[in-house]
Amino acid sequence: MTEDIKALRRSITTLTTLAIFVIAYFARDLILPVMLGFLFALTLSPINRYLQKKGLPAAVSAAFLILLATASIGAIIFFAGDTVRTWSDDAPRIAQQLKNKLSGVTEAIDAVKDASSQVEEMTAPPADGPQEVVIQQPGLLNSAVTAMASSATSIGVALILALFLLASGDLFYVKLVQAFPTLSGKKHALTTVYDIERQVSGYLLTITLINAGLGLVVFAALWLLGLEYAYVWGIAAFLLNYLPILGGLIGTVLVAVHSIIFFDTLTMALAAPVAYQLLTAIEAQFVTPYLIGKRMELNIVAVFLTVVLWAWLWGVAGALVAVPFLLVFKVICDKVDRLNVISNFLAAADPRGPEKI
Repeated sequence: MTEDIKALRRSITTLTTLAIFVIAYFARDLILPVMLGFLFALTLSPINRYLQKKGLPAAVSAAFLILLATASIGAIIFFAGDTVRTWSDDAPRIAQQLKNKLSGVTEAIDAVKDASSQVEEMTAPPADGPQEVVIQQPGLLNSAVTAMASSATSIGVALILALFLLASGDLFYVKLVQAFPTLSGKKHALTTVYDIERQVSGYLLTITLINAGLGLVVFAALWLLGLEYAYVWGIAAFLLNYLPILGGLIGTVLVAVHSIIFFDTLTMALAAPVAYQLLTAIEAQFVTPYLIGKRMELNIVAVFLTVVLWAWLWGVAGALVAVPFLLVFKVICDKVDRLNVISNFLAAADPRGPEKI
C-alpha cells in the first residue's frame, strides 16, 4: 500500500511538472510580463528600502525608481535604436561587404553548395511528380515590427507591476504571515521570503552593476581601437551579459562581423573581437565570482540546461530570465527539507572538494 502511494505521488508530481511547462509555453504573453515585473521589483528593492529609511514614502521612492528605469530603457533605445535599425535596413549590403572581405572562405562554401545542388538535382523527382506546396512566411519587416510591439508591451506591463510591488511596501509579507495559522509557520515563511528577496535582489542588482561596468569598459576598449559605433557595442555587452555562457560568444561574433567590414587589415579586424572576448572572460572568471561570492554560485550544468530549456520555451526572453528563476528555485529548495537534494545539485562545486562516501 505504501509503495502504491509513493508511485501515485511520483505520477502526480510528473504530471504537475509537465502541466506547468505546457502552461508556461502557451501562456508566455501573460506570464513573461509578470515575471519581468517581479524581477524588476526585486532588483530595485534594496534601493527602495534604502530610500524609505531616508524618509521617502514607499510610493514616492517606487515612482522615482520606476521613472529612472524607464528613462534608462529609453536612453538605450534612443542611442542604439537608430543605428540598429540602419544596420537592419542595410543587411543585404553588409552581407555583401562581408562576403567580399571573406572571398576566399566564401568560394570554398560556394563549391560545397554547388556540389550539394548537383546531388539534389540528380535525386530530385520528375517534373510531373507531386508538386510541393510552399507556404509564404511573413516578411522580415512584419516580424520585426510584431516582435518590437510585443516586447514594448511586455516591458510596459512589467514596469507598471514593479511600480505597484515596490509601492506596496510590506503588504505582501503581512498577507503571507496572516496565511499561516501557527507562529512557527509564520516565522519560517517570513524567513524564507526575506531570504529569497535578499539573495535574488542582491544578485540582480550586483549583476546589473557588473554588466554596466562591462559595457563601459567594452565601449572604451573598442573606441580606443578605432571601431565605429563603439557605444552600441558597449550597450550590447551590457544587455548580452544577462545571457550566461552564450552572451559573450554572441557579442564576440557580432563584433567580429562588424570589425571585419570596418577595418582594412586582418590584424585590426581581429583586435576588436579578441578584446571583447577577453574582457567578458575576465568579468566571468574573476569579477563576478569575487563580487557575487561562492554562496551565490550555481552549478554550470544546471545553468546551461535551464538556459536551454527556457530559451526553447520563450526564446531570448526566456534565456534572460532563466538564471534569476533558477536562483529563486534554489533558495526555495534550501529552505524546504524535502528539496535539499535538488538544492545540493544546483549549487556550485565545493572548493574543498567532494565529500568522501
